[in-house]
Amino acid sequence: MKIGRLLVGAIIVIFAIWVIVGEQMSGASANAVINARLSTVRAPIAGEIALPDRELGSSVSRGEVLAAVSDPLVDAVRRNDLEMERVLAATEVERLSAHLDATRAVAVALEDRSTRFTERQIAELELRLQHAQDRLGLLGLEADPEGASLAGGPASLEDSRAREEVEVLENALAAARSGVFIGDGYNDAPNAEQRRVDLVTVINGLEADLEAAQGRLTALTDRADAERLAVNRLTEAEMSATVSGRIWDVLAADGERLQRGEPVLRLVDCETLIVTLSVTENVYNRLRVGDAGQFRLSGSGETYAGTVARLAGSGASTIYGNLAVAPSEQQLERFDVALTVPGLTTDPDLTCPVGRTGRAFFEERPLDWLRSLF
Repeated sequence: MKIGRLLVGAIIVIFAIWVIVGEQMSGASANAVINARLSTVRAPIAGEIALPDRELGSSVSRGEVLAAVSDPLVDAVRRNDLEMERVLAATEVERLSAHLDATRAVAVALEDRSTRFTERQIAELELRLQHAQDRLGLLGLEADPEGASLAGGPASLEDSRAREEVEVLENALAAARSGVFIGDGYNDAPNAEQRRVDLVTVINGLEADLEAAQGRLTALTDRADAERLAVNRLTEAEMSATVSGRIWDVLAADGERLQRGEPVLRLVDCETLIVTLSVTENVYNRLRVGDAGQFRLSGSGETYAGTVARLAGSGASTIYGNLAVAPSEQQLERFDVALTVPGLTTDPDLTCPVGRTGRAFFEERPLDWLRSLF
């Protein structure tokens, strides 16, 4: 009986030692913290900021307007110069259009005048030809077709002149009907037609000038519109949340004068939760990226499955520059590891638990079966 008790006691002691040693020697982190990336909202333009008062840790949604910057002293000289050039170009287009319309009206009037002159000139030539033919007919009663008189004498000088007049008028009438006028002057067209032809050349030049002026007006209008939009963007701009998360830090005050690019807010991205931790060199050298691990949250004891995402080694202070929770000096003395734990973002009981602590484990422990019961 006494030996049995000693044997049972020895077994219990051996089991306790095995549990203690197994729990302590299993791959585990000294500390682990839920971390996330930071997103800095910066002033897009220089100016005075309007920043509503919001508490640290308040929730924000991606695209939500957080602040606005306005600059009433924005440089608009270039916009004003382009607007003036645009007005001058529009005035030039109007002037050329009016000049072209007036010139076209004169050309139409001259064309009408030339047409009436041609009609009257043809009518005059027809009338003169008719009378000349009548005179020749009267003379023909006294002369034969070959130009001899009935008395047998030669054709008279009057008969020759009458024939010449008829032939000249017939030639002039035919030319007038084809648009060419034969007269005593050196011109083959009436003065109105000559002026109209000159105006056609002027109209062609005005049309080319007007087309060039309209092109310049279009280009100046586009440039002025672009410059106006640029000035408007530089006059006032809104700052929106780049991530869905919480306000982590406020770096400016309402009404403060900012320069372009100055930081205004830091937001923690609650959609990029990771667990950062440190382990001993022995445990670190056994780990590989992609290895499975477990993260146990302090307080609730809830355990979440994770995966090794990064092995940064010792002194890994630089990788925390864009993370919400910085490492302690003791953590930097050990070997840094990062875990991705999807369950932290899908658990409805956790709402962006950045900063909460726990422990991470990478090997099975003797009491895991007991933990699973609870």
